Amino acid sequence: MSEHTVTISELPARIGEEVRLRGWVRRLRSSGKIAFLVLRDGTAEVQCVFVRNEIPPETWEPLTTVGHEACVAVTGVVRADARAPSGVELTASGFEVLGPSTDFPIQPKEHGVDFLLENRHLWLRSARQIAIMRIRDEVIRAIHDFLHHEGFVHVDTPILTGAIGESAGTLFETEYFDLGTAYLAQTGQLYVEAAAAALGKVYCFGPTFRAEKSKTRRHLTEFWMVEPEAPWIDSDGNMELQERFICWIVKRVLYNQRDQLEALGRDISRLEAIQPPFDRISYTDAVAFLQSKGSDIEWGSDLGATAETLLVEGRDRPLFVFDYPKGVKAFYMKENPEDPRTVKCNDMLAPEGYGEVIGGSQREDDHDKLLARIREEGLPEASYDWYLDLRKYGTFTHSGFGLGIERTVTWMCGIDHLRETIAFPRMMTRITP
Repeated sequence: MSEHTVTISELPARIGEEVRLRGWVRRLRSSGKIAFLVLRDGTAEVQCVFVRNEIPPETWEPLTTVGHEACVAVTGVVRADARAPSGVELTASGFEVLGPSTDFPIQPKEHGVDFLLENRHLWLRSARQIAIMRIRDEVIRAIHDFLHHEGFVHVDTPILTGAIGESAGTLFETEYFDLGTAYLAQTGQLYVEAAAAALGKVYCFGPTFRAEKSKTRRHLTEFWMVEPEAPWIDSDGNMELQERFICWIVKRVLYNQRDQLEALGRDISRLEAIQPPFDRISYTDAVAFLQSKGSDIEWGSDLGATAETLLVEGRDRPLFVFDYPKGVKAFYMKENPEDPRTVKCNDMLAPEGYGEVIGGSQREDDHDKLLARIREEGLPEASYDWYLDLRKYGTFTHSGFGLGIERTVTWMCGIDHLRETIAFPRMMTRITP
């Protein structure tokens, strides 16, 4: 019988065959006569069963001393086993250490978060982190699939920029040759607005940077964001697009990653409840509601985490809060003709207290009003000449939004902190590994 080197995920289709696997040792237990080795290879896990009196001593001896997370090769016959999570196990006959591992730092015991973050490069190998990363991957694939299905074109936008997209106080600065100061992009939105006039519906997807001195569980200094932009869509149409978008993502995660959600202990019924339509409430009505609940919030203040949690309390699906005061929102948002104190925008608040996962707005398409807002904010006009040009040469109604990948994955997974939803998190106090 010849052996084939295969992945663990292929094993259910190879019952009765002799195969060779390569991977890392998840755990090993032995009674002296029989050993059970759980092997993972990135595609799945499988239990390999070694019977001492059925294999040569030169195979058994290195098996009994192999370290946690050693890289090994195992040969054996695939057997059906209804008790196994994947429905199979391996009756092993061969074993080889490809890369030894001694005193692996992360052991099956409680470790502090700081220790785990210091060893993030190794912590990623844990079953929990693998489940989170697989769900993140599914969210990202669902995003691309939805947007392509809707006719959007992917456009890459600069990471180094001379224009401020959000608050000037949260910029990372760097010297840019002889041209002065450049900034790490807070958003690609201004650039996709330009691309929308060329290609129609467009989106960018990439890392964004905020030098916000925040240590909350909802903030990272480097995170990933997808930003669709669409012509001929107003604020209401923008919210309808966001609703379809979120429902598509949730449905895909439930369909393709249910086992990973279950491994995390996620209450799947909470995700199954994410169905249209989502409720909507104006900022003004939201403030009145919060005040009726005893909040001391005043009209004109931004909504903090406590207020957002109170607004979604008892709700089983996201909530749109729309038409915020212009003083707490970015300069590019369209003035609300019905109430010039506010702008045509929305935040989508996830249920279960996970906060804002989407921020969107109709963009200001009036040249003079946009210029006035740039001046009000004290922004350097010369840096926005090109952006103002979009309002001089064929201005058009358009809207868009940004969805933060880490916040969305945190919500999908039902976990507490964004730091677990990206492979190598960047926070105020951490830039390694």
